[in-house]
Amino acid sequence: MAAGERAEEPLAELSHYVVARPIYSEAGFQEENERRTPLPPTLRERAQAACRCSRKRAFQIAKSFLPILEWLPNYRVKEWLISDVISGVSTGLVATLQGLAYALLVAVPVGYGLYSAFFPILTYFFLGTSRHISVVFSTSLPCCILFLITVDNIIFLPVAETQNLCVHSSLALGPHIKAMGPFPVVSLMVGSVVLSMAPDDNFLIDGSNATGTNGTGTLIDTESRDAQRVLIASTLTFLVGILQVIFGVLQIGFIVRYLADPLVGGFTTAAAFQVLVSQLKIVLNVSTKNYNGVLSIIYTLIETFEKIGTTNIADLIAGLLTIFVCMVVKEINDRFKHKIPIPIPIEVIVTIVATGISYAADLEKKYNAGIVKSIPRGFLPPEPPDVSLFSQMIAASFSIAIVAYAIAVSVGKVYATKYDYAIDGNQEFIAFGFSNIFSGAFSCFVATTALSRTAVQESTGGKTQVAGIISAGIVLISIVALGKLLEPLQKSVLAAVVIANLKGMFMQVFDVPRLWRQNKVDAMIWVFTCVASIILGLDLGLLAGLLFGLLTVVLRVQFPSWGGFGNVPGTDIYKKVKDYKNVVEPEGVKILKFSSPIFYANIDGLKSSLKSTVGFDAVKVYNKRLKALRKIQKLIKKGKLKATKNGIISEPGINNEAFETDEDPEDNEDLQVPTKEVEIQVDWNSELPVKVNIPKVPIHSLILDFGAVTFLDIVAVRSIKTIIREFERIDVRVYFASYQDNLISQLERSAFFDDIVRKDIFFLTVHDAVLYIRNQMTYSDNQDPIFEKISLMQESKEPIEFTETSRPDDELDVQEEAMRRLAS
Repeated sequence: MAAGERAEEPLAELSHYVVARPIYSEAGFQEENERRTPLPPTLRERAQAACRCSRKRAFQIAKSFLPILEWLPNYRVKEWLISDVISGVSTGLVATLQGLAYALLVAVPVGYGLYSAFFPILTYFFLGTSRHISVVFSTSLPCCILFLITVDNIIFLPVAETQNLCVHSSLALGPHIKAMGPFPVVSLMVGSVVLSMAPDDNFLIDGSNATGTNGTGTLIDTESRDAQRVLIASTLTFLVGILQVIFGVLQIGFIVRYLADPLVGGFTTAAAFQVLVSQLKIVLNVSTKNYNGVLSIIYTLIETFEKIGTTNIADLIAGLLTIFVCMVVKEINDRFKHKIPIPIPIEVIVTIVATGISYAADLEKKYNAGIVKSIPRGFLPPEPPDVSLFSQMIAASFSIAIVAYAIAVSVGKVYATKYDYAIDGNQEFIAFGFSNIFSGAFSCFVATTALSRTAVQESTGGKTQVAGIISAGIVLISIVALGKLLEPLQKSVLAAVVIANLKGMFMQVFDVPRLWRQNKVDAMIWVFTCVASIILGLDLGLLAGLLFGLLTVVLRVQFPSWGGFGNVPGTDIYKKVKDYKNVVEPEGVKILKFSSPIFYANIDGLKSSLKSTVGFDAVKVYNKRLKALRKIQKLIKKGKLKATKNGIISEPGINNEAFETDEDPEDNEDLQVPTKEVEIQVDWNSELPVKVNIPKVPIHSLILDFGAVTFLDIVAVRSIKTIIREFERIDVRVYFASYQDNLISQLERSAFFDDIVRKDIFFLTVHDAVLYIRNQMTYSDNQDPIFEKISLMQESKEPIEFTETSRPDDELDVQEEAMRRLAS
């Protein structure tokens, strides 16, 4: 027992602390600790530092632009090669299938999806900083994706990995596994641009030259249409690449931080819904018009259900079976991920089986099923982009570039955290940009991270981008030799594979109730972005969601939290008075904490919170006091009052008619009653000899806790100085506490300090300010009562105008001068 008591003694000592130090104002603290003013480097010094070159620095710059020089020389062949080969083969099989499936989203022939699964990897291998990213065109999503987004980062986290990954708010940036490729959001955004610029209506021809129909009986030239759509997609890819390189060079990778968690959740859920609608007509084999723009998804749904009677049963059955099988096996992969060393590549298996059944049963001829038909063998020669189209797609390319980058970097950060390496966000911009520029020349479409391929590459043991190159080799084999074997595959099977991979994004709907409980504003951002993206389209919906999210930030800063604070007795702790029973306000002191930067948009909020905290309006009090002085002056002139050094008294034996109502008409007549200057004392909180309703001022000091104020603009600086003068005129001293050092520098640059407003009203903590005020009040009580000493003299005939609104500094000076003239 004694040992136990001895063990508890140190803990008891550590549970309290006593600090003895002086009361620090800003001026006293700077003088005692010898504040140093940092000197910013001159332009010449900056230029010298930027232009300085050495062999070591040149090599570092080269490695920053070619990260392969960093990790390839350290490649462990014996430890990593076998894992990368196995991972590359598995990832390549998935990439081949996804290349075919997600070309449907871009509205180009499926064979071009294989090109988009191959070329982006080649440049990313040299330029990318993530070892785990597998690069391909943008399409699918792995099963169940959680979107975890912090203030600094956006993280797309597969459910299968959520229990294993430790995601922090400050993730390291850098090179490991990332599969650049399929993601439905970006593919659908590219497809919307393609369909808007090359609709079927632009290719209507006579029946003699027709190669297809648009579902309405009108004949169209599908060969010319497909060629134009491929050109548009590749040109868009080229332009997106240029923008991404520019963003990377300008070091603006931070822009992805503005895509907050609720915004991305709502946007991707809307994208999943758009993908579902676009693929539904393929599963049903129902031909509809290509709608774009506002309400296009609604029009597509209406026309799809109007023509549902023309559904091809063979395609419908194949699609439903594919969706069911894929979702069941993916669920098995997820539940037994610890027992299954390699996830079952169900998409590949289903594709092989479906292709065999379609070929054996001859579904195209017997049941008019829609099949892939033709997959080109080999490569097409590179073609330059059509620069004349840039002006028509610049807006869409900007949003696609940002979304593709956000997806890629988010996935890269997840694996960078798990495997303890760093990725460079701006270098990723450059890597993806050059990948898209290079790919655009070979009839590909926009590349970003392939989430499902990245998961496969990582789960099968991939260590570096060598696995990505091997996966590209598998795709190459498919392009050169195996493409012919996939021609009997039904398009409905590919569309069903796309739909089966949307489960994760649809599951995000269940995040809304949780968001509503945690933060209603975030829930509103989620819902608004989702609805806007469905109604307006993905590009305009993303912009609308981004603007709405920024608007909520502005509103939250414009109407921040504030409150009156009090002291926890016996401590230096200050908490909100209304939140704690034992918190006590210091006598005669009000403490206001304003939790926001102060600028032109919320300065009125600061003034309003001040009035609510102190319980009166300083300007109104001052104007009422001026009015009372004017009435007292008139009564002295009439002889009804006498001004003495001990106060204001009535003449003996005279009925005291001094108590005039506040509503009495003003008498501007100059009574010419000479009075000599008399110094008197007026207690404004006591009963006055005139009936002027003057609000009581129960405080003598006001402390503004600026601990949460990060910056002030020039409007705020001027307004705060005005507030100080308004309160000083009614004998309330204003102090500042817990401010940040940068605020002092801002105030100095803004000429805030002068003979009246000095640094000695700024204190390091609220407790310093309270103790200083107590000392001042103790000293003052030992000298004279707190009275306002004024001198009353005869005033001119001119009436003084009184307003109840705040005035600028120059008008405040006029008021003070008027009050001195009245009192003298």
